[in-house]
Amino acid sequence: MTAVPSESLFEGRLLDGKLAIVTGGASGIGAAAARRMAAAGARVTVFDRNLDGAQAVADEIGGHAVKVNVSDREGVEAAVAEAVEVMGGLTTLFNNAGVGSLKPMDEYTDKEWDLLVDVNLKGTFNGVRAAIPHLRRVGVAGGASVVNMASVSGLRPTRGEAPYGAAKAGVIALTMSGALEYGPDGVRVNCVSPGWIHTGLTDFAFSTPSYIEPLEAATPLGRAGTADDVADVVVFLASDLARYVTGQNLVVDGGSMLPNAQVDHVLRDLLGR
Repeated sequence: MTAVPSESLFEGRLLDGKLAIVTGGASGIGAAAARRMAAAGARVTVFDRNLDGAQAVADEIGGHAVKVNVSDREGVEAAVAEAVEVMGGLTTLFNNAGVGSLKPMDEYTDKEWDLLVDVNLKGTFNGVRAAIPHLRRVGVAGGASVVNMASVSGLRPTRGEAPYGAAKAGVIALTMSGALEYGPDGVRVNCVSPGWIHTGLTDFAFSTPSYIEPLEAATPLGRAGTADDVADVVVFLASDLARYVTGQNLVVDGGSMLPNAQVDHVLRDLLGR
């Protein structure tokens, strides 16, 4: 098993001069991305419904914090305007905020469906819509970039996550549309699709051997992912290293989606490995 670097690989000022917003930045992948971006030279504003958590991350990285619910269009527009005023502009948006749930598809209520779609899909749309006027101003010269948080659940069905998976599939489609429409303005739009990542929400699995051991055994790289694994990919996509990359969905799953569940165990046995 290869350990993830404890320090950012991008401390050579890869994002020097970038002005970034990270939604859902109070914890998990969002907090990791905010830290990695700041370490790479960006000035970062942290959005979250949890203002105390957002402020703690912002204080740590010398950034700014704003309380916002991403499903509220007017609230997102006001939050983006505040971030632009504080930072003096905007070059980068990481649409990370999201929520999940787990139950059989037919048992979801309208309220639960609306929450999952409003935060994960509409919230992403709200972020792009509010940020685009500012990103267009800097265009390709300023390295304007949007990175959206999708999921492997938007590519393949995951049991009990039908509304979440549908919303994330919508994020992938929205990303491609944004790349097509805003490319001529010099704005790149990509997304990342994490697999099983160790965050506060998944601690239960990492503390249960019967969950985590088969999960890691089924992953070609032999381990579950960390928030920093995803955050470093976000930094890459936001950087000029990815200057000719747009409309892409970058899967960050250690290869977990590669095995064929029907025959892989048979073939491994026949190969003796």
